[in-house]
Amino acid sequence: MASTLDAQTTETKARKLLDSRINSVRELVTARQSLDELREQLAAAEAADVKAYRAALSDGWSADELRKLGLDEPDKKQRVRRRPAARKSSPSEAANRSQPAAADAADGSPAT
Repeated sequence: MASTLDAQTTETKARKLLDSRINSVRELVTARQSLDELREQLAAAEAADVKAYRAALSDGWSADELRKLGLDEPDKKQRVRRRPAARKSSPSEAANRSQPAAADAADGSPAT
């Protein structure tokens, strides 16, 4: 028995598959947007906390007194250090760097 292909039925099946995939991407985008919003809210809350802590210090409270009240110093943000990009060297540059060491070894000079 040969089955006949129906274009409309095939297209309907394909759309159902695509709709499922599109829905999963839509949910992912919604989750990411929510995450971005929450990160912004957290950054604003942390900045307000630092500002209020500094104001308390300016009003005469010491860090020790605040700590005794259960108000520790705000967490410090870790600063991200950017490292310079690794420089790619050509094979000839690598050979030039290794030659002085080889020459020192031939002279009997101690390695540094």
